[in-house]
Amino acid sequence: MRQMPIRFAAYGALVLLLASCSSSRSPQPVQQGGPISGPGDYSRPHKDGAPWWDVDVSRIPDAVPMPHYGSIKANPYTVLGKTYYPMSDARRYQATGTASWYGTKFHGQATANGEAYDLYGMTAAHKTLPLPSYVKVTNLDNGRTVILRVNDRGPFYSDRIIDLSFAAAKKLGYAETGTARVKVEGIDPNEWWAAQGRPVPMVLAQPQQVAKPQPAPAPVQVASAPVEQYTPPPAQHAAAVLPVQIDAKKNGSLGASGLYLQVGAFANPDAAELLKDKLSGMVSAPVFISSVVRNQQILHRVRLGPIDTQGEAQQLQDSVRLANLGQPTLVKPD
Repeated sequence: MRQMPIRFAAYGALVLLLASCSSSRSPQPVQQGGPISGPGDYSRPHKDGAPWWDVDVSRIPDAVPMPHYGSIKANPYTVLGKTYYPMSDARRYQATGTASWYGTKFHGQATANGEAYDLYGMTAAHKTLPLPSYVKVTNLDNGRTVILRVNDRGPFYSDRIIDLSFAAAKKLGYAETGTARVKVEGIDPNEWWAAQGRPVPMVLAQPQQVAKPQPAPAPVQVASAPVEQYTPPPAQHAAAVLPVQIDAKKNGSLGASGLYLQVGAFANPDAAELLKDKLSGMVSAPVFISSVVRNQQILHRVRLGPIDTQGEAQQLQDSVRLANLGQPTLVKPD
C-alpha cells in the first residue's frame, strides 16, 4: 500500500526572522496508484521553513481556475484513526478558520494527487476538497486575497482548515507569523471565466501514457515558453527527471552530447535566475535556464552542462552540495 505525505506544523522563529513550521510525517493509506512521497521518515521530527533566498512573491500570479475533465481524487481515507470523506464538488464550499503553510522540507515531494509540491506555486492542501479544485482564500486580518489550486491533503490539526504554499502565505502576509484567520471559498472555473468576460481557454487533453524518450540534441536556453490565449500561472509541480547511472570507477568521455545536472526547478523565474547567478559565480561549467511547459504551465529548470566526463559531473555535484545550493541530479538532454 502506498503512502501520502502528511504535515504536522508547529511554528517558530527562524534565524532570518522568518517564522517557519516544524513538521513530522505520519503514514497514511491511500487508494492504489497514489504517489510515494519519499523515505519513511515519519518517526522523527524535521524542520520546515522559508527558503534561504528572498523572492518578490508579488510577481507570482495567482492560480488560474481551469475546468478539470479527468477524474478527481475524492475517495475516503484514514489518518491517525480518523476517516475523511472528501467532497466531489468544491464550487459552493465556504469555511472560515485558521490557515497554516508549509515550505522547504516538502519542496519537490509528491502531493496527494501525484504532483510535486512547489513552495513558489500558488497551491494549497485541504482535508476534504476534491483534488484538484480551486479556492479563493482571504486573510481576514488584512483583506488580502489569493486564488489557489488545491492539490494536496492536510493540515491534520483540528484547529486548522487549510495549508498554503509558502508563496501563498507570504502574499497573504502571514509567512512570518505562521498562521492566519482566513475565509476559504470554492471557485467554479466556468463562472470565474465568465466574470472575466472571457471564454474558457481550450486545454489540450493530457496524454494517457508517456512516450518513450527519443534521442534529442543538447538543450538550449529558453527565454520563454509558448502559451495559448492566456498567461499561465506558475507551475504547480516540478518536472520529473531521468536519472543516469554513473560508474564511479570510470572517468571517460560521455560522448558528444555530454551530461547535464539539474540543480533546481521553479515556477518563479526570479528564483531560477537567482540560483543561476549564484552557481555562475562558483562553477566553471555553463549554467543555463531551460523553460518547459507542463500541464499548460511554465517550469524554469536551472541546469549545468554539457559536462564532458563522469568525474567532472561528480565534482560539480559535490561542489554544489557543499555550497548548500541544492541536490544536483544527472539528467539526459531534452
